[in-house]
Amino acid sequence: QVQLVESGGGLVQAGGSLRVSCAASGRSSYGMGWFRQAPGKEREFVAAISGSGHIKYYADSVKGRFTISRDNAKNTVYLQMNSLKPEDTAVYYCGVLGEFYYYNYYEKYDYWGQGTQVTVSS
Repeated sequence: QVQLVESGGGLVQAGGSLRVSCAASGRSSYGMGWFRQAPGKEREFVAAISGSGHIKYYADSVKGRFTISRDNAKNTVYLQMNSLKPEDTAVYYCGVLGEFYYYNYYEKYDYWGQGTQVTVSS
């Protein structure tokens, strides 16, 4: 069993930055990803990182603005979000991926955190 706890969300103005974190209990060498869900919308893929940290994927909507990273010694994955836009407003969830090949399929994730709210004001 893996437990995930997200933190670092908040309110920021457009153009600003935030870093959200996801602390995992137990195993730390698995692929992990971030998804987000805005009100009335489906959960969408944001970014994923392999267990080693060497492979990263991003949604086109965040490429060049967001950076995913991990510190396996701390069992923590980070999502640095820069140049934030109002359309980035959502609850951000981190998850543990069973098979990294399916990084952008939320149903392929084995565990999820409770989410952290990110709100970007215009």
